[in-house]
Amino acid sequence: MELGKDVKYVKGVGPSRVQQLNRLGINTLEDLITYYPRNYEDRSKVKQLYECIDGEEALVEVVPVNKMAQIRLKGKTMFKLIVRDETSSATAIWFNQSYLKNQFKIGQKYRLYGKINNVNGKITISSPVFDSEEKKNNTGKIIPIYPLTYKLSQNTLRRIIENGLKEVSEELPETLPNYLLKEYNLEDINTAIKNIHMPSSYEDIKDARKRLVFEELLSVQLALLELKNNYMNEIDGIKFDRDAKMSDIINQLPFKLTKAQLRVLEEIDENMESNRPMNRLLQGDVGSGKTVVAMCAAYKAVKSGYQAAIMAPTAILATQHLENFKKYFDNLGIKCELLISGIKKSQKDEILEKLENGKIDIIIGTHALIEDNVIFKKLGLVVTDEQHRFGVKQRSKIVEKGENPDVLIMTATPIPRTLGLILYGDLDISIIDELPPNRKKVDTFAVTKSKTERINNFVKQQIEEGRQAYIVCPLVEESEESDLKSVEELYKKYKEDIFKEYRVEYLHGKMRPKQKDEIMQKFKNGEIDILLSTTVIEVGVDVPNANIMVIEDAQRFGLAQLHQLRGRVGRGEYKSYCVLRYEGNGEIIRERMKVMCDTNDGFIISEKDLELRGTGDFFGTAQHGLPEFKIANLFEDIPILKSVQSVAIKIISDDPKLEKPENYQLKKLIKDKFLNRIEI
Repeated sequence: MELGKDVKYVKGVGPSRVQQLNRLGINTLEDLITYYPRNYEDRSKVKQLYECIDGEEALVEVVPVNKMAQIRLKGKTMFKLIVRDETSSATAIWFNQSYLKNQFKIGQKYRLYGKINNVNGKITISSPVFDSEEKKNNTGKIIPIYPLTYKLSQNTLRRIIENGLKEVSEELPETLPNYLLKEYNLEDINTAIKNIHMPSSYEDIKDARKRLVFEELLSVQLALLELKNNYMNEIDGIKFDRDAKMSDIINQLPFKLTKAQLRVLEEIDENMESNRPMNRLLQGDVGSGKTVVAMCAAYKAVKSGYQAAIMAPTAILATQHLENFKKYFDNLGIKCELLISGIKKSQKDEILEKLENGKIDIIIGTHALIEDNVIFKKLGLVVTDEQHRFGVKQRSKIVEKGENPDVLIMTATPIPRTLGLILYGDLDISIIDELPPNRKKVDTFAVTKSKTERINNFVKQQIEEGRQAYIVCPLVEESEESDLKSVEELYKKYKEDIFKEYRVEYLHGKMRPKQKDEIMQKFKNGEIDILLSTTVIEVGVDVPNANIMVIEDAQRFGLAQLHQLRGRVGRGEYKSYCVLRYEGNGEIIRERMKVMCDTNDGFIISEKDLELRGTGDFFGTAQHGLPEFKIANLFEDIPILKSVQSVAIKIISDDPKLEKPENYQLKKLIKDKFLNRIEI
């Protein structure tokens, strides 16, 4: 059995199927058997026709009472079969499946499983799967349902996975140590893999999931803790000067810091004065004052004789940081400069020379900072802002420009507290969990399209009072599968019709960075009344005069993203509003809109987002070098996650490098899973 062998050699695959499987991320035999079902259908319990409820999926045992009828409709063919059991009769309906014509014999028993329509006792079964009495492939058991790709059916994928399971013939090597299996009452790997794909009962599924989720979460947790341990223990960091006191800069500020900011600064101060490198994540809601914290840390670094680098995701955000830093540092004799791709060559060369000679204390810039020609004299602190916009590689590239500098990563994306460890297990975490007293609550309203005119009038009223507005839409241009209006179309409609008396501009991700920055600058300067934009404004610039945001098709965004967008308003002295214009009447849509209207707390919102949306790519794990979760759902599996976290901490504190014989399997599991992803 060779788990790494190409999936094309598995029985039933063949050349055309292999591409479909590759599209699902299934490249090897191991990928195939660990491609887990997303759901199950219980096709084991037969119901009588008279018991069937409208809208449910049900299994019935029936006999055809006539030959199948074929009816031609516009562009498709319908096949109808009248069936009955002892209690009632029903019509089974299929479309465009001509092979069915000779599949059914009058008077013979068949099992049909499909969606029931029961209107006034008249029963139809839509596109049922079926089995005859002799062959029971599709019914009589619990059937796994897999995520699919175009032209690959459930039946085909199930059959291929079953063939893959036959090849491993329950001889998979165990991946967890015996002591963990016993202590946590976990199934062995072979039982778990068999039962996740071919369960006899829902109890089988529950036990198999528990084992596989435990393993998946434990491997990630151990890998991150080991990474953190190696980093902490093997590398000497910079010991910053105790006499370089942050309080010197704090006392110069024209406002009081919040208790949360002061608590976080204490944690950072302690890190900076120890001889281990700081590797800290600073989480804080939009507008919670993370930049001031970065400023105080940079002050300590400079006063200890080092340089600091602040990396922002956009030129305009970098420029905004520079303005803020200069405001407080110029009169202290601390030299701050800006390095972005748009500056003139002569100016850039001068900055690079000053940086190398140590004449610049704090450099603020975009990814231009990671270019090879950027050389520091003595880099001591690296701050990356809005970390989810930078991959791990970009972060490490700037860190390599110093000798183990301290690293502070700032993000305004609230990660639910319970889950921070999974994504950032290799980092210490600080949270600013209160907003400065001057931050205004943004009033949020969720409205349907029927209120469009009323909302447009409200926007006009705000502009007449001298304010500015954002209008956010989800797409850049029409796509075949979506009927959403593109930015360009909406822009035309707003500029030439609805808001023709105002200055309207638009912004989207496909524009050149320079163009985007120019428009954003004009908006900031008050030369634009209404800025129509995609989510590129999510990581944004302070425009204190913009006090209203309308988000089109709000149901298309995640809650955490809606919250990020909303944070662009309410940054000045004016009462601010966010209007979520949505379509659809589903319960989940209504619940999501309600959450946004009820709270401004990013942590509550992110918890709810995870609950309602599932994990998906909620965490953008790919950017962190972590593998995608194949089976764990970080909302449903919180109880397992909690026990796994304490297990991982216990194992690593007892055996930091996983060298003990009983942890051999864990060491191997992490190597196999994370090789070439994150350095262990």
